[in-house]
Amino acid sequence: MATSEASDALLDFLADPAHLTLDLATAVDRCAKALGLEHAGVYLVDLQQRCLVPQTDVAERVPVDGSLAGWAYRTQSMRVEESGTGGVRAWYPLLDGAERLGVLAVTQTAFTAASLVRGKALASLLAMLITSKRAYEDSYVRHTRTQRMRLPAEMLRAFLPPRTIGNARVVSTAVLEPAYELGGDAFDHSLTETTLHVAVLDAMGHDLASGLTSAVSLAACRNARRNGADLPELVESADRALARWLPDKFCTAVVAQLDLATGLLRWSNCGHPPPILIRGDRLMTDAMEREADPPMGVPSLLVDRPRHTHEIRLEPGDRVLMYTDGVIEARGGEARLMGLELFADYVIRATGGGEPAPESMRRLIHSILDAQEDRLRDDATLLMFEWRAAG
Repeated sequence: MATSEASDALLDFLADPAHLTLDLATAVDRCAKALGLEHAGVYLVDLQQRCLVPQTDVAERVPVDGSLAGWAYRTQSMRVEESGTGGVRAWYPLLDGAERLGVLAVTQTAFTAASLVRGKALASLLAMLITSKRAYEDSYVRHTRTQRMRLPAEMLRAFLPPRTIGNARVVSTAVLEPAYELGGDAFDHSLTETTLHVAVLDAMGHDLASGLTSAVSLAACRNARRNGADLPELVESADRALARWLPDKFCTAVVAQLDLATGLLRWSNCGHPPPILIRGDRLMTDAMEREADPPMGVPSLLVDRPRHTHEIRLEPGDRVLMYTDGVIEARGGEARLMGLELFADYVIRATGGGEPAPESMRRLIHSILDAQEDRLRDDATLLMFEWRAAG
């Protein structure tokens, strides 16, 4: 199919309002045909990012580690291989901005430069379609879960943002475990034209009430932020909300704002482990170590003074890692606490290979899980953001 014919066919498809109500398999098939591609199949990553689950083909799950499809997912780049049926298969990453959704498999008798570009265009189009539909179609959720989810985890995950967000100046990515049994851990990140907003929270306990505590705190911070409040007011808003609605509950948290133009990072620490600053391949020891304020919800019970706002100027390429104490309390093979020293070593090794930040976090949380045979003593949440130079 000529380039102009493919363009016209795709425009005809998109101009027909019926494409908005098509199931994924039909939409993929029609889009592929409109672009002159012989066959295409969608694979979405599971909740723990261990395997790629077919959505449109009758096929086996593909491991993220040790497969060419997984390589495309991990590196966010196209890979090509023989299909096994006499043709050629190209694997494209499915990306919603900085968020990795899975991969697209396009199979052809032979590829040309034009058909490779059409495959990339199809991956971009399908990523937008999947993102719009998975918010209200449970089939996407069900197909990417490998076990039953507990109610507290279901409730808390409904409040969480995408795993990864970013733009030309910054990328922020997070992971949580145990994926299906979360209690009170949560994270938040969002972008404006000038600022990255991030937060990591850990509510006391490990039950539905813990999840509710984190959810209320997240909602209070978001509400204040979206009403134009500055950082101290965000924390005060969460304090007031918990004091009014859940007076016997509290949570620790780090809430931060990064100025994308200058690299100025401001944060408030509410009884939480301090963030870690990584510069190059070095851990900047104690760079963000500050006296912590009381947890959210109980400041007046512990000390009668306003909360502190701390500042540090980042350098281009700096990475900041925020985490909950379940990470460093994870037990290793010798039934001992991991500790900050071992954790710091994990961080440096996982983030020092020049790979995308989301892949660093995926490998880091899997390293922690593998060290204790997937049995965590507490929720473990990691959020890392990287600030980049202009241009």
